[in-house]
Amino acid sequence: MRKIFFILALISIAITSCKPTEKNIQTKNANDHLVMATLWFQRASECKALYYQAFNLAKFSLDKQLAINTNSKPKAVVVDIDETVLDNSPFETNSIRTGEAFTAAAWKEWVIMAKAAPTPGSLEFLKYAESKGVETFYISNRSVDDIEKTIQNLQAFGFPYADKDHILLKSDTSIKTKRRNLVSESHEILILAGDNIGDFDEILEDRSTAFGFAKVDDMKEQFGKRFIVLPNPMYGSWEKEVLKSERKLNASEKENLRIKQLIGYEEL
Repeated sequence: MRKIFFILALISIAITSCKPTEKNIQTKNANDHLVMATLWFQRASECKALYYQAFNLAKFSLDKQLAINTNSKPKAVVVDIDETVLDNSPFETNSIRTGEAFTAAAWKEWVIMAKAAPTPGSLEFLKYAESKGVETFYISNRSVDDIEKTIQNLQAFGFPYADKDHILLKSDTSIKTKRRNLVSESHEILILAGDNIGDFDEILEDRSTAFGFAKVDDMKEQFGKRFIVLPNPMYGSWEKEVLKSERKLNASEKENLRIKQLIGYEEL
């Protein structure tokens, strides 16, 4: 009988030791959720195909607009930088491996390396636009303090118009309307390309009602024509609505909120 009780006690201890505690959950790698997204971005040929598809559409749309355009104003395409024309997924990989949450300091370390490679098709498209007499303006929410390294990174791969006159980085607000308007004062913008919905129109910035889906529906004719969207499952302003909270959340709480927003059988 004593042996039975002893065995049961051992089983109980083993089960208890295997059961995740709240402390274990809270100290889990805060970037575990990035693994699948980053792996897909780096290793799925579908991701590369989507970039090619997007920039092929951009080229087609540019040709079509130039053929019918009678405005004498200089022409331009406006592109975001990160995950639009430059691939920063190695930064996400580093975050996964170190388990460190995103910080401006960690991001700056990566920017200073100036090693982000071109996304598939981006360089070819912008060079094609240049051959048609169309200028490129880069509107990014990188800090204005990063201008020199950003230029260095873009110029290293031969991106056209990679200079201070054509790169507009963030100085005060992440909303890009003012910078887009600045370009519009001197140029007619034919194409806008980005991985975040706010890269196209300030109206799309507000996702507080049904994640902003209705606004996208209202502007659906623009996508694939004037608006070119690039894939980015790793991060974006879209997740702010998913993780909306009045207090700072730990990794476990964020993961619970992500799961809660999924659509499953029960929500159909």
